[in-house]
Amino acid sequence: MTLTLGVLTAIGGFVDIGDIVANATIGARYGLSLSWVLVLGVIGICVFAEMSGRVVAASGRPVYGLIRDKLGPRAALANLVASFLVTLLTLTAQMGGVALVIELASGIPHIVWILPVAVLLWLVVWRVKFAAMERALGLAGLAIVVFALALWWIDPDWAALAGQATSVAPPAGEPLPTYLYYAVALFAAAMTPYEVFFFSSGGAEENWRPEDIPSQRVNVLIGFPLGGLLSLSIAAVAAAVLLPAGMDVETLGQVVLPIALSMGVAGLAVALFGFFMATVGAALETALSCGYMLAQYFGWPWAKRLRPVRGARFHITVALCLLVGALVVQTGIDPIMITEYSLIFSAVALPLTYLPVLIAANDSDYLGEHVNGRLSNGLGIVVLAVVIVAAVAAVPLLVVTGMGA
Repeated sequence: MTLTLGVLTAIGGFVDIGDIVANATIGARYGLSLSWVLVLGVIGICVFAEMSGRVVAASGRPVYGLIRDKLGPRAALANLVASFLVTLLTLTAQMGGVALVIELASGIPHIVWILPVAVLLWLVVWRVKFAAMERALGLAGLAIVVFALALWWIDPDWAALAGQATSVAPPAGEPLPTYLYYAVALFAAAMTPYEVFFFSSGGAEENWRPEDIPSQRVNVLIGFPLGGLLSLSIAAVAAAVLLPAGMDVETLGQVVLPIALSMGVAGLAVALFGFFMATVGAALETALSCGYMLAQYFGWPWAKRLRPVRGARFHITVALCLLVGALVVQTGIDPIMITEYSLIFSAVALPLTYLPVLIAANDSDYLGEHVNGRLSNGLGIVVLAVVIVAAVAAVPLLVVTGMGA
């Protein structure tokens, strides 16, 4: 078992369009004073991704099938509807993100690109093998490391950045509710529900067995922290360049502006390539996750490796979700706004995803000796408590702050 599934899932989860926008916006406004949220998010997703991977490896069954068994059809259906709608909204944001990256590179409006993007994504789902997809997109997305190189090249005031990173309070003059709103958005970006569904379903695609549990754990412990570091580098570059200039981030072009200023056209090209591959990876993850959820709940044949004739309902679901996402973006709605809403509604849906995973990981009938131990349960309960707080606070903070205005 290779490590690229963890890398792809982490890059798709930590450096999708939501994370790119959230980290750059927060870095430009708050510096690194919300780094603690990113650390908490990395710990949280590692805890629950490891559980979901272990569930699949030990039981041979995908997570959503177990959720239905544990919650019953009605409660699981409510869980399915909420998670599916949030994932579909996230897919729409990712497709808009891919089109925005192409617009930035070509100068041609993103509206022109959205249907070709949808066709490209469907062709990848239809024709490219799962292992090849995870390998190519996971490794190519690492081009975003150019932000870390740019930070070193810029050579900012490292003491000032360290001071920001160790702070757990908003900078002087910044209202606390707005600070908390961005904290919830950043946490939701790190804990996006589709990451768990894609990672565990990817494990099923690769036929994980109990002997693969140590390997999937390595996947988690390398892939997700790596994705978190890439996200942190985006925030750090914004903190080093945009914060002192008093510049807010409102477009994707402003996110890569520090790269263009410090590393020129070559650095900009690498950053755009990394963004393109990361957003394509995230769009594929969310599209496949939509199909995984429905197929696993209803018991349909599913797997990316299945030909459309054998997994017709799974492939039709993925195709329809891509079509819906394309049509929504085609209306002219700002993809950045879609991204911001997707993060908040992801926060609301977090308990619906992670509570059933925690329950399933404690079921000895399915996992036998591989059930959660004290450490996994302790960490899971603490993270779940934070998840519930974020879910309860998300919509009130959205309303009170006017989406962080």
